Amino acid sequence: MGDTEIWGYARVSSTAQNLDRQLEQLRAYGIDERHIKTEKQSGKDFQRPAFLSLVGTETVAASMRAGDTLVVCSLDRLGRNYSEIQRWWQYITKKLNCFIVVLDMPLLCTNDGENSLDRSFMADLVLQILSYVAEKERIAIHERQRQGIEVAKAQGVKFGRPKIVKPEGFDVVAEQWKKRQITAVAAMKQLGLKKYSFYRLLKEAGYNV
Repeated sequence: MGDTEIWGYARVSSTAQNLDRQLEQLRAYGIDERHIKTEKQSGKDFQRPAFLSLVGTETVAASMRAGDTLVVCSLDRLGRNYSEIQRWWQYITKKLNCFIVVLDMPLLCTNDGENSLDRSFMADLVLQILSYVAEKERIAIHERQRQGIEVAKAQGVKFGRPKIVKPEGFDVVAEQWKKRQITAVAAMKQLGLKKYSFYRLLKEAGYNV
């Protein structure tokens, strides 16, 4: 493959998880340690600077060049869902003109020498099928959840936060609080309410909070 490079990418979705298994597989594939990019991502933060350093951004040039190969242990390392995976797959294989190897799904590998065009077509097709199946399953799960909620409601099950019961003497204490005769902390203590409940009842009673 001339001067082309092989890159590895490993990711876990939590800082508490371990990258060792993925790193072992990438090394076993023969990837130079310098060409293995890793990162640990929390559920809320999915910026992935290590991944973006490989594929590039509007402001940062990609480390990968045309003809290079990106190796991942599993397909879900490329994204959180099939829509995102497909977007990156198309970008890497079509825009960057690079190959992808998915170690646990050989059928998706696109770097098969002279047959790379056929393999790329097959991989795209398999990816489309996987995406379709995943979307159908998502819709089915959503429908089952909706039906379950409807049945539960019909049986009298209540959803959402329980209604806060106004304690005896609330109106008197609320007026004292409004006139600054007592503090909010003192009012909560007197009524036996937590902060959220106290202010929720004030708001429901028309007080400006």
